[in-house]
Amino acid sequence: MSTIENIHAEIDELSDRRTELWHLLSEGRDPVLAEELKQLEARLEELWGAHRMERARLRFGERDEIVRRARAEERLDRAA
Repeated sequence: MSTIENIHAEIDELSDRRTELWHLLSEGRDPVLAEELKQLEARLEELWGAHRMERARLRFGERDEIVRRARAEERLDRAA
């Protein structure tokens, strides 16, 4: 399974749990559930960031390689 698929699987799992938490919290305030929801939201944000970074890496290549190409191109532009 690719990294993107792993990330999506975890996002789906956490999204389902988030739905459950919102449903439970709609029945009444529970500080423990509210804290779990807060942590879950933070983890989802991390996962979406990782997803964006992985997609960029797959599309454009490794960061070091991109920087190396950009510097080489910059040197060519200065030399011209």
